[in-house]
Amino acid sequence: MIREATPDDVPVILAMIGELAAYERAPEAAQATEPQLKEALFGPQPAAFALIAEDDGAPVGFALWFRNFSTWTGTHGVYLEDLYVRPEARGDGHGKALLAALAEICVARGYERFEWSVLDWNEPSIGFYRSIGAVPMDEWTVFRLTGKALHNLADSSRVNGA
Repeated sequence: MIREATPDDVPVILAMIGELAAYERAPEAAQATEPQLKEALFGPQPAAFALIAEDDGAPVGFALWFRNFSTWTGTHGVYLEDLYVRPEARGDGHGKALLAALAEICVARGYERFEWSVLDWNEPSIGFYRSIGAVPMDEWTVFRLTGKALHNLADSSRVNGA
């Protein structure tokens, strides 16, 4: 069963974020707190949304997503930040059900794109995504600014009067 997350789900979502970070070989990178996640998902201006996959009433997975926008199509889309199914529940259709629920949101709202990133070494996920018809955007490279580089660029903006 797939359902929308509630504020009561924040602790289990946070736990699964930690499990996902460990799977992705970066457990130290998962630094979000329960208050941050609760504000992002359920505050006055939610920045993200989440779906929960359940098996016999127990949460076994989640999808956390937010709206993006394409200037080319002139429409919003869904960007899937995290998709995670606990190891003991993998292969039971929960991941596909979460993706199908997000695809349904896209179609119902007139969103023309549903996108996400996957680590290059994560062959099981890549194979799964290809099996549902997703295609890699090989000609695109993701760039990211964090930490000192982000602050340096922000500081240069103030120096140049921007």
